[in-house]
Amino acid sequence: MDNPVEEIPTVIRLLTQSVPSLQQKAIERFFTRDAAFYHPFCRVPSFKESRWYVLKIFQWYKVMSPRIEIEIHSVGALKNSTHRSSAFDEANLKLYVHMSQIFSIWLVPFHVAPVTLTTVLDLTNNSSQSDSDQTIYYIKRQEDLYQTSEFIKFLLPHVGHWVVSIWHLMATFFCVLGTMLLWPMLWLEENGFLPGRVAQGNLAYSLDTRIEEIKKSN
Repeated sequence: MDNPVEEIPTVIRLLTQSVPSLQQKAIERFFTRDAAFYHPFCRVPSFKESRWYVLKIFQWYKVMSPRIEIEIHSVGALKNSTHRSSAFDEANLKLYVHMSQIFSIWLVPFHVAPVTLTTVLDLTNNSSQSDSDQTIYYIKRQEDLYQTSEFIKFLLPHVGHWVVSIWHLMATFFCVLGTMLLWPMLWLEENGFLPGRVAQGNLAYSLDTRIEEIKKSN
């Protein structure tokens, strides 16, 4: 891609709404050979020629739902840009796209899953190649982020959203109840007694050992 912000809507539609041959051409053109893919229901880690497995996921997506409707929403804008369908963190080569889609398994009667998600694309480019005058961007990692109330629609259409929504309300009530019952811990933290040796983290595990892993995860 020459301009990821301008071109990514077309790329998304090629991946989700085109015929299999165009899907393959899009994967080969816009993804690196070792591209990774992460989704609530499946994943492809990065390894040599992992792009082929990413292609098969998109193709299976079309097998289950030959017709997929996509709507890309505005979640931000770049400075000096009028295109508002995605946000590009150019310093970290991350592209964020907020979208909705209608997914329907044709073999399951009345199955319709209108879901909203945010896709995070990690990009790489050819800027290190001295023989290229133009910067071209490629997708090296795709991560599809769904709220629980959204991806449950794939499994329990129509009622799944309400089941999760009720669960969320119950969890909110539990948070309120727990805060009222354990308010002394808030008082102790407010007055500088916490966190201390006892409440600095998990009692059986030192969180300090994970700090470097967190720093390296991005």
